[in-house]
Amino acid sequence: MHVLLFGASGMIGQGVLRVCLDDPRVTSVRAVVRAPLGVAHPKLRELAHEDFTDFSALAAEFAGIDACFFCLGVSSAGRGQDEYRLITHDYTLAAARALPANPELTFTYVSGEGTDSTEKGRSAWARVKGRTENELLAMDFHGYMFRPGYIQPSHGERSRTRWYRWMYAAGSWLYPVLRRLAPKHVTTTENLGKAMLEVAGRRGAGEHILHSPDINRLATVTTP
Repeated sequence: MHVLLFGASGMIGQGVLRVCLDDPRVTSVRAVVRAPLGVAHPKLRELAHEDFTDFSALAAEFAGIDACFFCLGVSSAGRGQDEYRLITHDYTLAAARALPANPELTFTYVSGEGTDSTEKGRSAWARVKGRTENELLAMDFHGYMFRPGYIQPSHGERSRTRWYRWMYAAGSWLYPVLRRLAPKHVTTTENLGKAMLEVAGRRGAGEHILHSPDINRLATVTTP
């Protein structure tokens, strides 16, 4: 499987990258980045790019991929609506539209618990996420929308957002408690990566909007 990865420098993307590099089903990973990842691996090739609203210059690099894992995203906290919409919706759709025409291709998008599929709710971030999901699901590939709740880093992955890093450092003890008391609302970076590979292998089977319980269940599937 040839994987195209966005957001490899973020906490979720770091975990997904690690899973992909460790999985024998993955032949190659092409990571679209603005800055070097500092990771050396024979499967990994970094594609340096600046303008995330236009990926036409990378068209040749996108050829031949089997799955695109879109893990790039930001918190809406402290950001204006225009900036949040640009990063959350415009970057995502620009990437999806730049992919080669292939109805067998799998596209996974990390959205979030509470996303508003109706696009009519009071929360601006949830409406933007909902619009992004809806447009992806209408495109000619196998789209999977991942809606995790709390995500626990599995192998020391670190968020690029400072207050997220503080939150995880201060609340690292909390995950076992959440897993016991609210198992339907928690997952891990490793489970996200494993679930993405599983849906990519299925090519269109199953539900296309996945919550934490679905993600955790798919992560336990052993595919020959």
